[in-house]
Amino acid sequence: MATVTRENIGLLTDKISVSLQKEDYFAEFEKSLKQYAKQANIPGFRKGMVPAGLVKKMYGQGVFADQVIKQVEKSLMDYLQKEQLDIFAQPLPLESNNQNLDMNAPGEYVFNFEVGLKPNFDVNLSNVKVKRFEVVVTDEMINEEVSRLQSRYGKMTDPEEVTTDENMLNVTFTEIDADGNVPEGGINKANSLLVKYFSPAFRAQLMGKKKDDVVDVHLATAFEDKERSWILNDLGIDANVAGAADRNFKMTITKVGLIEKAPLAEELYKASFPEQNITTEEEFRAAIRTNIEQYYAQQARNQIHDQIYHSLVDHTTMDLPEGFLKRWIQEGGEQRKSAEEAEKEYPSFANSLKWTLISSKLQQDEAIQVVPDDIREFAKQQLLGYMGGQLGALGDNQAWIDDYVNRMMKDKKYVEDSYHRIATEKLFHALENKVTAVAESISAEDFVKRVEEHQHHH
Repeated sequence: MATVTRENIGLLTDKISVSLQKEDYFAEFEKSLKQYAKQANIPGFRKGMVPAGLVKKMYGQGVFADQVIKQVEKSLMDYLQKEQLDIFAQPLPLESNNQNLDMNAPGEYVFNFEVGLKPNFDVNLSNVKVKRFEVVVTDEMINEEVSRLQSRYGKMTDPEEVTTDENMLNVTFTEIDADGNVPEGGINKANSLLVKYFSPAFRAQLMGKKKDDVVDVHLATAFEDKERSWILNDLGIDANVAGAADRNFKMTITKVGLIEKAPLAEELYKASFPEQNITTEEEFRAAIRTNIEQYYAQQARNQIHDQIYHSLVDHTTMDLPEGFLKRWIQEGGEQRKSAEEAEKEYPSFANSLKWTLISSKLQQDEAIQVVPDDIREFAKQQLLGYMGGQLGALGDNQAWIDDYVNRMMKDKKYVEDSYHRIATEKLFHALENKVTAVAESISAEDFVKRVEEHQHHH
């Protein structure tokens, strides 16, 4: 029987040595060789009648190495299971394993492995303090959403010329150089955008323009910050590159349109909220307010979860086997990475690993469970989200929904991913009630700024 020993070689890092004697593997090698001889197909010989010497000469070394490695792996796994070592990933072989396995000179072989041990740590929820943002929904926000829905369900008309900021333009952007010439390989891109997306000063140039008219566009002056960022992205220009907005284009108008807004009537109410029986403008506005409130409530909840995550990761003291983990980054993937690459990746990798350990511990402490019905409901809600909540307007779709859910439940990767998402959501829901949360009223604009600043910081 193989001899397995373990010694500490660093912080939460052990070396496991597997020592094999000839009697640990040679009998299995000879047995495997005989089996191979029975199955070998070699031209000139009937199956099963190949001379043993020829089989050994042709395939023996490979079979020998396989048997040694198999015995090493079995001995290692048996040891880990017996000792119940809680380790990261899989053991990494050490360079000393590069030894000559010779079937003609069988003897003692020693294989060494490095393992990273998971740390013991405590999680203190009492120190986690978060802000519970309460976004104030204003009449202006409701009015904007009313106008948006009226436009969405309105009718497109084809006026002869541009007369208002609400005109929709189909255009083609063609890049030009400083002399007004079209450079080889320059950008040529069709687009659709409202006149009001342009800067106020530029809009004046568009009034009275018709189909086939051409306008010179300097991105830096034709658009303000928000819209400029959007148009740069649409044109495939990296906004972070110096001088990105200093590029010039010929903009050819291919169509002038104008949306006639849908009137405030039951047809609009039904199109906007097919699941609700809305008959008055008052009810319509109330439904919009509810939707906006629900949206920001969920966004605020997401922010609580994000704050909890960062607080726990940043303030939970935990040792990690840094050397082992950097080696794992280098060697554990499909392609080997350099030491420099591992060093660069390690901080974010370590944070992700810390959260995995913290969340696993908390899920156990909070008795978080995910059952098949949870995954089925998750799949159903995803489908409803994909359909924009319109399934109910299409009649009885229960059989179709059930069929979709059943197919998803047979997808192993989908089930696994859904399990982790649901478990994480349940965990955060449980933690919400255990951390200190201070309510703060905030405007939608300031809330968005806070979120953007937080994302930039992290």
